[in-house]
Order: sequence, then C-alpha cells, then structure tokens
Amino acid sequence: MQQQLEKPERKQIKNIDFNCDLAQSFGVYKNNSEYGLLDYVSSVNISCGFHAGDPLTIRNALLAAKEKNIVVGAHIGYDDIQGFGYRAMELDEDEIEALVLYQVGAIMSFAKSYKMEIEHVRPHGAMYKRAAEDFTFACAVAKAIKKCSQWLVYYGAAGDVIEKTGEYINIPIAQEVQLEKTYNLDGTIDFSAKDNYSAFDYIGKLRTLLNYSQVSNKEGGKTFVTADTLHFSGKIPNIEEIAKEAVSIIQPVPVNYKNACESGWV
Repeated sequence: MQQQLEKPERKQIKNIDFNCDLAQSFGVYKNNSEYGLLDYVSSVNISCGFHAGDPLTIRNALLAAKEKNIVVGAHIGYDDIQGFGYRAMELDEDEIEALVLYQVGAIMSFAKSYKMEIEHVRPHGAMYKRAAEDFTFACAVAKAIKKCSQWLVYYGAAGDVIEKTGEYINIPIAQEVQLEKTYNLDGTIDFSAKDNYSAFDYIGKLRTLLNYSQVSNKEGGKTFVTADTLHFSGKIPNIEEIAKEAVSIIQPVPVNYKNACESGWV
C-alpha cells in the first residue's frame, strides 16, 4: 500500500533483491552487455522466446546464472518478437493462460535439465505495464503462474494492483521498484514519462528508498512504497556502474531468502 507523506518517516529497508533481465537476444541480434550485471544482482529474469530469447541463448543464460549462483526466473512477454514485446495485445483469459504456461514451462524444462529451479516470473514490456494497471489482467497472469507451481513468486510493479492480486490469487509476490521511472502520487509508475538515466539521481533515489521506503513522485514530494526487489534496466547506458555503486551501499539478497530472514527462519 502507498500513502503520501508530508514529512519523511524512517522505515529502513534492510533486505532487498536486485534483479535484471537476461537472454534478451534472438538469432543474429545479440545483447551480451547484459551479462555484466551478473556480478551485482541476486536474481535474473530469463527471456522465454516470445519477445526475445532463442533456445541457445536461454541455455547460455541459465548456465551463466548457475555459475554465479544467482536465482533464476522466467521473463514472460507477448508473442511479439518484432516489437520486442512492447506492443499491447488484447487477449482473453484462455490466451493469457496458454501464453504464460508455454513460456514458463519452457524455462522450467531447461532449468530442470541443468539441475536448477525457477523461483519467480516477471512480465515484460507491454505485459508488465498492463499487469501494473489492470487487476483482472494481473489476476489472469497470476493464476497461470500458479498453475505452473504454487511456489513461484510473481514479480510486478509495486502498488495496490500486485498487492491485491497476491491476496486474491493467493500467490507469493515481489513488489518491484524501478528508480529510473517517474512515479505518480499514489506510488504507481507514470509509464508516459521519460526515463531518467542520471547515475547521480539514481543513487540518490536508492538511498532514499533504503532509508525511508520512499520514492520521489512527479508532484515534487515523496511517496511510500513496498520494495521487495529493485530492477536494473539494461536500457540505462551506465547501468553497470550504477549497479556496482548500489552493491557498495547494500548487498542484495534473493526474494525467498529475504522472506525467510523476515520470518525468522534464518
């Protein structure tokens, strides 16, 4: 839940996951720069072949994550390789279910062959945006994820939609913050606003998030958010430098380990 705060209230974040996308290549179109983030994140989202990721790319991404001992998840998107999953599609619930099951099933099979486990699912692009804004759509995605495994964590944009989806579908969730984004007063992302790629601003926002559980909003104030995971976008030109500084501020931990810490199990 979010609320506008007139004065900063200290609510420190002691454990947070850092995640990034991986296997965002296809055929001759390569994106090997994303592998540089593996030294700084605690979980990766591996593209499943619809918006990006061919079979060999998926395999290589899984093995790279295994070598670094990083938690892996499925990065699902619309069947839109030409548009890189950024184009909106109108799908009914059966189509959404089939889309999710197909992609998560592929990554789970790959992982099983290398004695790995998929721990989470994160939507991509237009699917991520729709899931952040449309409760019915988010529930359809979550139900499909749960059919793959009741233990999978659903990664989505921080806010009421993912929180209510988790409660309604009874699925583990991880509320995600993206510090290059502009946030509305209610703590949701303003997807129409231009991303801010300033490393100085990013690190400043990170300190505010960790110290107060707040993000800057477009009205010039601060808004409280729940932050289980922080996404590092490969679109940011200097994201490796930002990630390196981020881990000097706080060492990230995977979502399931974070939950175990907070429950008192470890």
